[in-house]
Amino acid sequence: MDILYLMILCSVSLAAIFLVVFIVNARKGQFEDDESPAVRILFDSGEIKEKEDTGNKSDEKEKGENNKIEEKSE
Repeated sequence: MDILYLMILCSVSLAAIFLVVFIVNARKGQFEDDESPAVRILFDSGEIKEKEDTGNKSDEKEKGENNKIEEKSE
């Protein structure tokens, strides 16, 4: 019976900690922007800027292979 009291105390304590963390994050504005993650998937991936070439041969090879795949799919 003692373990039951301990488990209830632990679960109520854990729930109180989660509630405090939620309230702190809600006041900081963590949950304000709920529209942009849903709309972000609609943007074309071509709009994302690629990194500039650094002159590395392996990067050029990988980019070349990716371009071939994209050309075949179009």
